[in-house]
Amino acid sequence: MDPKDPNLQAILQQLQAEKSIDRDTLLEAIRSAIETAARKSFPANATITVDMDPRTLAFQVFEIRTVVEEVEDHAKEMALDEATSLNPDAQVGDMLKVPTEPKDFGRIAAQTAKQVIIQKIKDAERENVYDEFKKREGELVTGVVKRVSHGNVIVSVGRAEAILPVREQSPRENFKPGDRIRAHLLEVEKSPRGPQIVLSRTSPELVRALFDLEVPEIYDGTISIRGIAREPGSRTKIAVSSNDPNVDEVGACVGMKGSRVRAVVEELCGEKIDIVRWSDDPVELCGNALNPADILDITVDESAKSILVIVPHDQLSLAIGKRGQNARLASKLMGWNIDIKSDVELAGPEAQEAVREAEQALRGQQEGGAPDAGTSERAAALSDEATAGELAEDSARGQEEGAG
Repeated sequence: MDPKDPNLQAILQQLQAEKSIDRDTLLEAIRSAIETAARKSFPANATITVDMDPRTLAFQVFEIRTVVEEVEDHAKEMALDEATSLNPDAQVGDMLKVPTEPKDFGRIAAQTAKQVIIQKIKDAERENVYDEFKKREGELVTGVVKRVSHGNVIVSVGRAEAILPVREQSPRENFKPGDRIRAHLLEVEKSPRGPQIVLSRTSPELVRALFDLEVPEIYDGTISIRGIAREPGSRTKIAVSSNDPNVDEVGACVGMKGSRVRAVVEELCGEKIDIVRWSDDPVELCGNALNPADILDITVDESAKSILVIVPHDQLSLAIGKRGQNARLASKLMGWNIDIKSDVELAGPEAQEAVREAEQALRGQQEGGAPDAGTSERAAALSDEATAGELAEDSARGQEEGAG
């Protein structure tokens, strides 16, 4: 490497632009490479350093020696009279930088220097990528699928490669090379092979970021996302509130003819999204979260953070949802334990038996068989008795409240 080579300055400028590495880092890489190559010309115990002019790139190799009265190790020590010829103020015990020239600074040394420079540039480039993406943790990033390896999706994001692990993929999704992808930047960690950039398509924060993109009122702070409960690939509940009484938070998130929420659903490959109106009142929020099921009564136990919800018998399955999903997401959204029961469960065993027999009779009719007349009559009578009992209890309760 000849510092007088006019191309060297141009090469440095090109590296700065292509690799986004600052000039000082490149100069240190070159200086370190020359130092490594120069050491090969000196004894192993010698202390070598290199100074470089950052403007001209001219360099000088020095040996660091200790001034002594009697020299025992010529690689590390020098006599006082020799030291005073370099520096008149030198004294025993001082350490001097002695200019020297490497004996064999040829092809092998140059090759060593080249390898060190390449490695230093790679290290600097990795550090730059780590710093860039570490600042973006938690953001939405866009990339292109490069390849799929053992189920993990490798995504090209700018100057780096990121990984979308199997555990962070939605069951609905299937990516192939060339696909454009949006994902939540989950974490960035250092590793021996460079920064490990991990993406996620299952994080609730992905839904937040997508709504932030699609709904200007969320971006400017008019509407706030107060909570997100998600089962990736299946359903998400998102609770929103408005900071402006003139803005309807649910309508703004749904958009004209559902355009805004549809864009998010399409990005999530058809995952269903329920937009819930937020309330600080747990009773009202619970009712909103379990929508569209009709609710008869809600009992709140604030000390245990639990809620008992009573729904009509025919609405029980709707309130609970498929495999308990609706109730589970509502509970996660609120941070409360939600227990859902039907009114029949609280009416007593006779009413439950009546409903069971009525359901069996109805099932028999639907299947085309004629139900037993006695069974139908008994079920109807028991059902009427249960209803009459409930009405009597309501009437008695009303009289007690009136007397009170």
